[in-house]
Amino acid sequence: MIEVSTRQDRANFYGSSTWRKLRQKVLERDHYECQWCKDEGKVVSINDTILEVDHIKELEHYPELATDMDNLRTLCKDCHNKRHGRMNYRGAERKRKWQDEWW
Repeated sequence: MIEVSTRQDRANFYGSSTWRKLRQKVLERDHYECQWCKDEGKVVSINDTILEVDHIKELEHYPELATDMDNLRTLCKDCHNKRHGRMNYRGAERKRKWQDEWW
C-alpha cells in the first residue's frame, strides 16, 4: 500500500512516475474533458482550462484506492476547487479590494 499519511508523503506520491502515468491514462479515458461539466451538458476540455485528476474517495482516507482507475476522474480546475471547498473557483463571488471606494 502507498504511504500517504503526511502531506509530504502525498506530495511524493503526486510527484511519482506511477501517478504521472496513471493521470495520463485517466485524462485519455475521460477524453480530456471535465466530467462534472460534462454531466451538466457543458464541454470543458484541455483547450479551455487546466484539467486535474481527482480521487473520488480521498487519497488521505483511502490509500488503498490511490491507483484505482475507478476512483479517479478528470475535473477542470474550477470544479476541483469547488469539490474541495476552495474559494478560488469561478462560482465564488470576488470582493473588490477597495469596495468602499466609489470613484
